[in-house]
Amino acid sequence: MENEKIVVGLDIGTTKICAIVGRKNEFGKLEVLGLGKAESEGVIKGIVTNIDKTVFAIEKAVKEASDMSGIDIGLVNVGIAGQHIRSSIHHGSITRNSQDDEISIEDVNRLTEDMYRIVIPPGSEIIHVMPQDYIVDYEEGIKDPVGMSGVKLEADFHIITAQTSAINNINKCVRRGGLEIEDLILEPLASSLAVLSEEEKEAGVCLIDIGGGTTDIAVFYDNIIRHTAVIPFGGNILTTDIQHGLQVMAKQAEQLKTRFGKAIAEEASPNEIVSIPGIRNRTAKEISVKNLSNIIQARMEEIIEMAHTEIINSGYENRLAGGIVITGGGSQLSCLKQLVEYMTGMDTRIGYPNEHLGKSKMEAVKSPMYATAVGLVLSGFRSLDEREERYKEAKEQKNVKLKKPLKQNPTSDFFSNILSKTKGLLIDDLDGKNEY
Repeated sequence: MENEKIVVGLDIGTTKICAIVGRKNEFGKLEVLGLGKAESEGVIKGIVTNIDKTVFAIEKAVKEASDMSGIDIGLVNVGIAGQHIRSSIHHGSITRNSQDDEISIEDVNRLTEDMYRIVIPPGSEIIHVMPQDYIVDYEEGIKDPVGMSGVKLEADFHIITAQTSAINNINKCVRRGGLEIEDLILEPLASSLAVLSEEEKEAGVCLIDIGGGTTDIAVFYDNIIRHTAVIPFGGNILTTDIQHGLQVMAKQAEQLKTRFGKAIAEEASPNEIVSIPGIRNRTAKEISVKNLSNIIQARMEEIIEMAHTEIINSGYENRLAGGIVITGGGSQLSCLKQLVEYMTGMDTRIGYPNEHLGKSKMEAVKSPMYATAVGLVLSGFRSLDEREERYKEAKEQKNVKLKKPLKQNPTSDFFSNILSKTKGLLIDDLDGKNEY
């Protein structure tokens, strides 16, 4: 096990902080070795608001995962989300020296690196630069330009930025927890690695990850990420609505939501009543499940409408043959799939993170609430863009070829030795003759 690559994903969410330790098994599937979870009290809508509470939760989750897996955790892949995330499309180009030479991986990397130097709003940082389609000498729609001939190489880039202060706070929390960040990844991109198949990404699909504080959107088409967005509402807003609407405590509201809540009020029985214990010897409170579901449906319709608007804004609404995949803790709400289908008119399924999971001792990890954490582990083994993986492999093969020593022919060695000796004798002879 010493030679095997071990990756740790750390999901700093609004509801929970989760650490997952994983490795690849002999079949190339992800094997989860350890899982640790702690209640998140220092994060609101994906943004760290209390450093100490977040550090405490990180330490707890990491210790649980470390004890379960027997691995000392030092390096983690961390997810980032929040209302501050912005995505935009930028165009970049480079002019090469020669048309005769093939476009190399280095040329593509140079073009990508150039995009990190674009001007962005103050107080922001670029976290991802993802190429869309390339243009070679004004020839458009090229997915992979490596090996082609051309002078001008251009591309549209999907650029994702995050607030510098939010990134710094995450870094601070992770470092105070005695860890180092290997990679900072946008959460919907991590979730997509865990729940989407290659066929869906190629056909066109929208991932809607409903977390505690935020709902994350990622649109894929032709195996390329086309649009990302973060909606500042999640499962917690439903709990708050129930708490205020039915005048119950927060913990009771959460239990009502998860055990009896339905996304479509018509599906709830009008005669079903739930009795809640009263506070300090007060009489028990009776709650109608129909009323509960009415509150949930009103808010869920708002979240779905905002997600649908993002799909329309992406420009790919009519090209998503794979429909919608909903994941995250909020996706477990009863009747949600039917509500999403009814409101968007698109095929919908619940995304379970078992697409790339092997056999696991912990069945809990297959729940949609762990999709982001599983994806963060997978990101240590797989690239967000499949082209990156190919380029990496090609570069490694090239380096191996360069390192190989040239095979020497013994016959040529014999002649080269004679030639060098003859040269030596001639030089000695000339040295002797050229004395003045």
